[in-house]
Amino acid sequence: MSEEKKPKKATKKKPVEKLNMGINEFGELTTNINFDEINAFLNQNVDDKKLNEKKSKPKANDEL
Repeated sequence: MSEEKKPKKATKKKPVEKLNMGINEFGELTTNINFDEINAFLNQNVDDKKLNEKKSKPKANDEL
């Protein structure tokens, strides 16, 4: 009677499905999409935790 929990299948967003990345023999990242396009996608869809923490916390030097 107990149901087994099935692992959730990862879902990809449409722009990510087209992404193909690898590392060549020199240790360089190779991709079929321009890095500027990747950065623009990440800026739209991912919050930067470090920037949010810096905005919310005042610096120690600012208090003096």
